[in-house]
Amino acid sequence: MLPTVKYLQIATLIFLNCIVIQAFAQKDSYVQTIGQQNHWVDSVFNKMNRRQKIAQLFFVRAHTNKGQRYEDSVAEVIRDQQIGGLVFFQGGPVRQADLINRYQKIAHTPLLIAMDGEWGIGMRLDSTISYPYQMTLGAIQDNTLIYKMGQQVAYDFKRLGMQMNFGPDMDVNNNPNNPVINYRSFGDNKYNVAEKGIAYLKGMQDAGLLTTAKHFPGHGDTNVDSHFDLPLLPFTRERLDTLEEYPFREAIKAGISGIMIAHMDIPALDNTKNLPSTLSRKIVTGVLKDSLGFKGLVVSDAMEMKAVTKYFPDGEAEVKAFLAGNDIIELSDNSEKAILGIRKAIRKGQISTEEFEARVKKILAAKYWAGLAKVKEVSTVRLDEDLNRPAAVALVQQLSDAAVTVLKGNTSSVQLDPFLKTAIVSIGVDEHTLFQAELCKWYPYSRLFIVNKNTPIARLNQLLEALKQYDQVFIGIHDTRLRPQSKLDYSGEVKQFITDLVQHQNTVTCVFANPYTIATLPGIEKSGAIIACYQMSDEMQRAAVKVITRRLDATGKLPVRVNAFFPNGMGIGL
Repeated sequence: MLPTVKYLQIATLIFLNCIVIQAFAQKDSYVQTIGQQNHWVDSVFNKMNRRQKIAQLFFVRAHTNKGQRYEDSVAEVIRDQQIGGLVFFQGGPVRQADLINRYQKIAHTPLLIAMDGEWGIGMRLDSTISYPYQMTLGAIQDNTLIYKMGQQVAYDFKRLGMQMNFGPDMDVNNNPNNPVINYRSFGDNKYNVAEKGIAYLKGMQDAGLLTTAKHFPGHGDTNVDSHFDLPLLPFTRERLDTLEEYPFREAIKAGISGIMIAHMDIPALDNTKNLPSTLSRKIVTGVLKDSLGFKGLVVSDAMEMKAVTKYFPDGEAEVKAFLAGNDIIELSDNSEKAILGIRKAIRKGQISTEEFEARVKKILAAKYWAGLAKVKEVSTVRLDEDLNRPAAVALVQQLSDAAVTVLKGNTSSVQLDPFLKTAIVSIGVDEHTLFQAELCKWYPYSRLFIVNKNTPIARLNQLLEALKQYDQVFIGIHDTRLRPQSKLDYSGEVKQFITDLVQHQNTVTCVFANPYTIATLPGIEKSGAIIACYQMSDEMQRAAVKVITRRLDATGKLPVRVNAFFPNGMGIGL
């Protein structure tokens, strides 16, 4: 039992965390404030010349892991161009807090600071918490847990001096081979994607963070990564309306503050050859703003991506994105040149003064809503401790526990007999896993085995023979890659080893990998029990052991269709 003092410390941290989250809560959502009279917005706007107003549309890249020269170059852009905001990428939390303080001090107008934090700030920053991937969250049946996650993520952003999350991802991932969305999606069911995305965004927004649903009108059914080329979305308008756009329509109804536009060629919405949707006025203004009635911030996907620069280099893309209706132009290749191009387009009358000024005021209104009328210096005192607080750590485990999905088995075939000779095999790793360490505590007559991704066939055959001597086998299939893809990077011989091993009469197979990988392992359905665990995190490995040892009821449901054996929604409650 923990000492009373320790209990009081944890309780105090949780209490203070709740107080901070409540303090961030807004009376009105950001979208509700758009168009309202705002003296701060008007005052700041009226002090700007046209070039400075245009610069408010631009958000540039920032890092804390690229050295002093890079940091100084960003400072120079802020000072000279007076841009609207920054998008932070890789680095560390203390370094980033210090850098945000430096950048805010030299900005004429407070900077709106954003980050891609689909699974929290751990998506970009070291020594911080990563929440489960959205595919893992898609298995959870209690959406209030995802709302709570949104609140915790918002706390981290605000604690670091950031005001906007480029998340959640609300793409319907109905293409298992999608190279860029995949595990970042809540799944292939549009209703589940919408419900989970809304729970997440509401948690963040209620705690004072601007959010961004992405990638409109839907990047889930592509097999091309828009970072490298322009994907084609060849579907009919009816299909797009009823499937891809559905989560975004629901997010708009729920009051989402921002929507990010995808870089895709969509002939059904705009048949201009090789025109990314980000640069299409028919899509950005005609569909999103006019047809769907979205009033919040329209954010372009990164303008440095090959899907755009391949066909529209040298600042041409940014001008087209502006004319299309984007409010925030993200990661321009050359913001100085792009600002000049937009200034020229306005002078030529290619867009009305009223529309241009309304967009600038939307950005200023977002800054006001997020508390930037009075910029506060980010304190680095106990920053690491705050960002790794007990309440957040506990929630990551709670989310993982709620996601575990039993695809095959019953109480006896999952738990097995703790007094029989037991083998615990982890595959795809080079050292013993937490799954093995936790499970062997409950199976005293067990031995641990390791099979790496490229174990030679002779060694695999030896292991198969040795494992025949055991009464029962627990198998962990692990994807050690930073981002879990649809196909395991195992050798063909190791995959065949799995096929042979699961035919042992008493086997429990736990897949700590993308659920789509199950379809790439022929014969896995013959295992006595199968548990989908979605990703190789410590929390998921602990959760799997809890289910096996009957200390946790498995409530997760498969968020995607894997194959005919394992359809969407499958999950055996134990």
